[in-house]
Amino acid sequence: MGRSRRTIPEELLLLALDPTTGTTAQPQSLDLGLAGAQLVELAMAGRIAPDGDRIAVVSPRPTGDPTLDCALELLRRRGAPVRAVHWIGGPRLGLRQIYLSHLERCGMVHAVAGQMCGVLPTTRYQATDTDISREIKARLDSAIRTGVPPDPRTAALAALAHAVGLGKHLYPGNEGRSSRSRLRDLIRHDPMGGLVAHAVMDVQNGAAAQPRRNQAPAGRQAGPGARSAPEPARGVPAQPHRGPMARVVAH
Repeated sequence: MGRSRRTIPEELLLLALDPTTGTTAQPQSLDLGLAGAQLVELAMAGRIAPDGDRIAVVSPRPTGDPTLDCALELLRRRGAPVRAVHWIGGPRLGLRQIYLSHLERCGMVHAVAGQMCGVLPTTRYQATDTDISREIKARLDSAIRTGVPPDPRTAALAALAHAVGLGKHLYPGNEGRSSRSRLRDLIRHDPMGGLVAHAVMDVQNGAAAQPRRNQAPAGRQAGPGARSAPEPARGVPAQPHRGPMARVVAH
């Protein structure tokens, strides 16, 4: 995979970043969304594919993106397809910081040191080129306004933005209600994005601990390779991991 275009995790993070305050909207659910966005990007690169409500590695060949390749290797080591909800619900220590640091190296954001309550050190991230964020949002706006089915990348981004709760950040107030509804509806235009978005919402609702037996995720038919889901693996939390990043970036 070349680096000529931004990845979906990068775009999701840029959408969530407030250009004025340097904080990220919905920081806890955003961590889940970034893990899900990695799955979508790997699927678009032909490295993984959905298997019912599970994710299977179909090609372990590296993409050239170190962060995505790390996720791909972890999936490969599982040996068998893993439920999307378990993968997204697992601990992802520092994933948001990894992407913020990457965006800083690329020159798209710059770090601003500060303090919380005059004591605790914090780091906020200001966009260096707000035109990039505006261009990303313009793609969502176009899909919402025109009703024309978006390209797969925009559809997946819309699905993830809805899943992590960015609708009220992107389209606030009563005047944004119809846009938030249409953002939610875009979830149907990309099967992989829809699967991952539903998994993100399931984790937030505590459904990761409730295996779905003999059925596919809501709104989708089980594929020929679908299996009844096993009990959750030990050590996989049902709720989003609340790590140190919640204190470092967004308040």
